[in-house]
Amino acid sequence: MRWELSEEQEMFTEALDGWLGRFAAPANVRKWGESGDPAEFEQKFVEEGWFSAGLGEDIGGQGGGLLELALTAEALARYAAPSSAWTASVLAAPLLPADVAADVLAGGGFAAVAVDATRPFGLADSVRADEGGALTGRVATVLGAERAKLLVVPATGPDGTAALYLARVDDPGVTVEQHRFLDPSRAAADVRFEGVTGRRLDIEAETALEDAGLRAAVLVAADSLGAMGRMLHLAVDYSKQRQQFGVAIGSFQAVKHAAAGILVSVEAGRSIAYYAAASVDLGLDDRAIHAAVAKAQVPRNAVQAADSALVMHGAIGYTWEHDLHLYYKRAKLDEKLFGGPGVWNERVARDLPLLPAAG
Repeated sequence: MRWELSEEQEMFTEALDGWLGRFAAPANVRKWGESGDPAEFEQKFVEEGWFSAGLGEDIGGQGGGLLELALTAEALARYAAPSSAWTASVLAAPLLPADVAADVLAGGGFAAVAVDATRPFGLADSVRADEGGALTGRVATVLGAERAKLLVVPATGPDGTAALYLARVDDPGVTVEQHRFLDPSRAAADVRFEGVTGRRLDIEAETALEDAGLRAAVLVAADSLGAMGRMLHLAVDYSKQRQQFGVAIGSFQAVKHAAAGILVSVEAGRSIAYYAAASVDLGLDDRAIHAAVAKAQVPRNAVQAADSALVMHGAIGYTWEHDLHLYYKRAKLDEKLFGGPGVWNERVARDLPLLPAAG
């Protein structure tokens, strides 16, 4: 099944692609990655209105839904553009009070959910809240925390009840230690809380984190899709230019098969990611399975596509000068973000009734 976008979604994608093509050219992407400072890109992304697309108007967004966010994630990956602040903020925004979320989306300071980006979203005992709401603990590898001013912190109270708290990065007792990934377009940070006074949010923690986790799975799958599509484009273009034995290597059957394999993964991944986005947005009964399938399959296929594209490029694909490494590293990180394929495949196996219950 091939997913067809609406006319408005096609126009949105075309416009965003055009903007990224102008502003996120490879030279700029390399500059931001090497410096570790994507502020120039983030500021423009906010000013041009792309940052808030796909989020509800009630929290300061421009409307749309998770599919529009997935289209944005795919486009950002297609240009290897910086995306930590955007990804973290759009996952945090629905958890925030409306006025706070509106300020975040208007560029008043990015936000992040203080969860370990190497695992699926969920409650953990890494941060404790005392009776007065003071937060103590440490969360490793928080995506986007290095750019955030606000943190949504899952914490466990003295009675074992979980809740979400809002804290500012500049509050006394908050320490942020940045980590750079091998992928230069994104980063994370370890965050420590030492008696930090948090504002308890009026939201059911477990349900909110479950929904945020499914949204995160979809957005990472869409990011993988964008990187995979760009690697296919680069590999096919190179196979038309590189010659051996007096002919373009694209004429060799093995190269054609490799390209066709990536194309199949791209087309299948598009339908999987888009359907999962719509399913989660609509609240379908099987939305958790759909998101899990997207996260398990699309990033894994993107990594396989990255390996194939690297082989198709030969030695030049290993060099810093060629753009392929930007997408190769992006795909490798996507596979691990918020849990690897094994974790999500286990969730599919747990939730999908493959066999009838014993009588």
